[in-house]
Amino acid sequence: MGRVLIIGAGGVGTVVAKKVAQNSDIFTDIMLASRTKSKCDKIASEIKNVKIQTAAVDADNVPELVALMREFRPELVINVALPYQDLHIMDACLEAGVNYLDTANYEPLDEAKFEYSWQWAYQERFKEAGLTAILGCGFDPGVTGVFTAYAAKHHFDEIHYLDIVDCNGGDHHKAFATNFNPEINIREITQKGKYWQDGAWIETEPQEIHLPLTYPNIGQRESYLLYHEELESLVKNFPTIKRARFWMTFGQEYLTHLRVMQNIGMTRIDPIMYNGVEIVPIQFLKAVLPNPGDLGENYTGETSIGCRIRGIKDGTERTYYVWNNCSHQAAYQETGAQGVSYTTGVPATIGAIMFMKGLWRKPGVYNVEEFDPDPFMQQLMTQGLPWQEQFDLDLEL
Repeated sequence: MGRVLIIGAGGVGTVVAKKVAQNSDIFTDIMLASRTKSKCDKIASEIKNVKIQTAAVDADNVPELVALMREFRPELVINVALPYQDLHIMDACLEAGVNYLDTANYEPLDEAKFEYSWQWAYQERFKEAGLTAILGCGFDPGVTGVFTAYAAKHHFDEIHYLDIVDCNGGDHHKAFATNFNPEINIREITQKGKYWQDGAWIETEPQEIHLPLTYPNIGQRESYLLYHEELESLVKNFPTIKRARFWMTFGQEYLTHLRVMQNIGMTRIDPIMYNGVEIVPIQFLKAVLPNPGDLGENYTGETSIGCRIRGIKDGTERTYYVWNNCSHQAAYQETGAQGVSYTTGVPATIGAIMFMKGLWRKPGVYNVEEFDPDPFMQQLMTQGLPWQEQFDLDLEL
């Protein structure tokens, strides 16, 4: 029924490969590819129920990608490589006639900037080719968009206020580590914040706005306003939204480490000369920090990510909170990866299931909230990310 090519063999790629293999009734032929084939081989060796093919591919090299796609002939590519590589993989999909799904929007290598314009510009090309491109199908972006669409479909006539709240209440027992690719993570946190208010974007300094929020099973955590890519698509697709914000928790020790690294120039993304060799400081920093894919074994606690929404239903104001909590230990026991990789990899797999079943399939380029949320929400319950909801409560925001 479904041939799928997974590109990327980090923590998220590990989860996607293992979850896709668990759904072998849907994914009949699976290939895992990355720049380092040995990483793919290790993941494939841990999967016993089905055979996964592996390959080496440079995701920056369009002809190489096209050659692999033409050889394997996948129906869908799941892109869990780096965001810098999105456009290369989309170009290859167009040339090889393959459908596309990713978990994070494109950002240029030389500028820390989230923007969907580059990928939305592919709309007509994918439409004319009869191919589907599903953008941002991780957790945030991804499930948060599906949560919003589900709320709009079932519980609101108009959504007015949307706050996406992301708490990692876990402990990896490292002095400093990031929960996904350090380069991407640090670029995201150190750029200026931004939120949507009354039809315009309002910019803030990094970590300028923060407040304590209470998370289920975790308790109160200081939460910081960031800009996050799903805000751009959600305010476009739900135009009744008056204000949309994204909040993420950080411990003081983490922020102190980060501030020191910024102050000494280790988070710079521009190249410098070192001993006659050009290096990018943040890429060097990535090389010396713990690998996020190796954090799972001793990771305790859980994540809590959800949407807190206020709006109107039948002429009356109502509030709604929908969320998932994910145990790092449970994620590790199932897939060998920690909870942050799990909460990204499972939704990518579900998005691929939606495509393979024909439920999320239409020519063009779409964000997840533009599809029917109901079958995706059902799959979250059975694939390892069950959600909960509460109505008419104090949202703290």
